[in-house]
Amino acid sequence: MSAATLSDLYDALLVDLDGTLIRGPEPIPGAAEALDESGLPVVYVTNNASRSPADTAAHLRDLGFTARDSDVMTSAQAAVMMLVDHVDAGARVLVVGHDSFRDLARAAGYEVVHSADDHPEVVLQGLSRELTWGDLAEGCLAIRHGVPWVASNVDTTLPTERGLLPGNGSLVAALRAATDREPVVAGKPAAGVLRAAADLVGAKRPLVVGDRLDTDIEGALAAGMPALLVLTGVHGTADLLAADECRRATHLARDLSALAAPPEVSRIDSAPALDARVLDGVLHLNGIPETMGGVDLARSVIRQAWLHGVTTIGDPGGDARSRFADAGLVVG
Repeated sequence: MSAATLSDLYDALLVDLDGTLIRGPEPIPGAAEALDESGLPVVYVTNNASRSPADTAAHLRDLGFTARDSDVMTSAQAAVMMLVDHVDAGARVLVVGHDSFRDLARAAGYEVVHSADDHPEVVLQGLSRELTWGDLAEGCLAIRHGVPWVASNVDTTLPTERGLLPGNGSLVAALRAATDREPVVAGKPAAGVLRAAADLVGAKRPLVVGDRLDTDIEGALAAGMPALLVLTGVHGTADLLAADECRRATHLARDLSALAAPPEVSRIDSAPALDARVLDGVLHLNGIPETMGGVDLARSVIRQAWLHGVTTIGDPGGDARSRFADAGLVVG
């Protein structure tokens, strides 16, 4: 399919929030404009379960994004949707997380309880910045009694304007250590939340956009969807080069301006070929064009590394060494 822009290839955008559109309380410059100019339906898919869908949409609107309440799919929504696979309608639910998570469970017809002594039939866990040791303790007791445990997501970190802070995955790890149990995960990288997001707008050819390999990109591949990795959040080009096949993005770009560029500008498997050879498990590249740098260089190097099945790049020496560094690539 020929296309003038990357957006022309797809019928919807399933876009991550933290690290992709926003960083802490601030929007990433140009992100809102890029989404609007794409002309595509947008579903905002977030693993952040600390806000309700309505509050998430309102926050996005405050930051300049065009977002209706119905355009949001949170991991908390996905977790509540998954309860039908584990408990009966109206079951007692203990929520270790934000009040908005409890509201979602109540709206779905479940009885929300606040203590392990209330005999919950399932535990839901999601991020809350007000979470206390006591909340974790109640969840621990219930999980150790053997009830199902559904985590909204397992992101270990949360990108903010101050840097990376503990995410829900870090809190899940605490209960995992205390219970020797593993939760069922609702959000990315589980495929269900992205498929549900696509269904919201009837998309058949959606593009997943995100900044994390272990959630956004892995989730996209699990759902059989192409993915664009943007370099505005957690993971960079060196991470992508070394990524397992289940976390290899289709497209790589600095930011969402790639949506308005030709597809080949961001598609990794169409990056310019380089003269490459492998010696002792190290990729050596020769004749790198002097004009190639930044993300363009990264895409070409990543393409060659994947083709040759290696994750270590030899030092190219000279000016190329600094260009590799500027591209976020580690050599030697």
